[in-house]
Amino acid sequence: MQKMPKWADVALIPLLNLLIAFVLSGLVILAIGENPIKALQTMITGALGSTYGWGYTLYYATNFIFTGLAVSIAFKAAMFNIGGEGQAMIGGLGVALVCLYIPFPHWSVALLFAMVGGAVFGAAWAFIPAYLQARRGSHVVITTIMFNFIAASALNYVLVNVLRPQGEMNPQTANFPEATHLPTLHEFLAPIGINFSKSAPVNVSLFVALAACVIVYLLMWRSRLGYEIRAFGLSSDASVYAGISPFKIIMVAMLLSGGLSGMMSINNTMGEAERLVLNSVEGAGFIGIAVALMGRNHPFGVLLAALLFGFLYQGGSELSLWTKIPRELVTVIQALVILFTGALDNMVRGPVERAFIRAAKQEAN
Repeated sequence: MQKMPKWADVALIPLLNLLIAFVLSGLVILAIGENPIKALQTMITGALGSTYGWGYTLYYATNFIFTGLAVSIAFKAAMFNIGGEGQAMIGGLGVALVCLYIPFPHWSVALLFAMVGGAVFGAAWAFIPAYLQARRGSHVVITTIMFNFIAASALNYVLVNVLRPQGEMNPQTANFPEATHLPTLHEFLAPIGINFSKSAPVNVSLFVALAACVIVYLLMWRSRLGYEIRAFGLSSDASVYAGISPFKIIMVAMLLSGGLSGMMSINNTMGEAERLVLNSVEGAGFIGIAVALMGRNHPFGVLLAALLFGFLYQGGSELSLWTKIPRELVTVIQALVILFTGALDNMVRGPVERAFIRAAKQEAN
């Protein structure tokens, strides 16, 4: 049977899903008495109409690139890692310990150590669910969900009882030393005459995220390990027959996934807050699931999907600020995008596939 062309799967179906989600969102906005066209203009202007808006859009997108790549690697091994939120929380703890307790001469050295700290702590938090899946058959969805709650409670305890400075009421660490502060995009572009917003939090972590996309692509599509992960995800029985160890693949894929989630904290903890606060992840671990699904688990697709969700986050903030549309409705818009790009993907895929099959039959006749 003639299959749907790859370009339709990669581009056409996601675009149709987005179009349906935005149309339904517009109807919801219209139902509460607001103008959906004006709402869209507000979102575009707020997210893309200034360097300030671009700065926040790219900041959010950086978080989503890390968590989207993390989820995509686990997906390729046929595992649904819902623990990105907890892994990013614990990764933030690793970043904070590195920044607080190791004296650094320059931010570039601090960044390298913080990347390692975040990746190691994030991977360590993924280790137990991975081991339970590989050795005991415990479903990784259940264990990673539980570990999200454990991570939140553990981080709360550490911040309140161990790392909180004396006299500080909020559950957070002390500010990181100045040598660990990451340069913003404004500081990068100012020497070449580009005036980027000083207030925007986007920083050098964006370039790390872009490099991570390239590295993940090379790992998954240009290395033996990546081939083994993809083969295991397509057919575990066939891969075992070919000599691939299920234990190895499950452990490696989950540790890579947890490490990428943990590395997200170089952006929000080290780059933006410059200290570790309790709710620093802000749901980015869960958004990474939608980013991976929409990006078809490919690094380039993850990058594009992360930019879209960065736009939705920043545009939604501006929408709730400058219009009467409540913040909860912005969450509904984001949820509709996730719903149609994830759970209801087959609702669009089926008719599109049948249309291509009919067209191929007519051409053959």
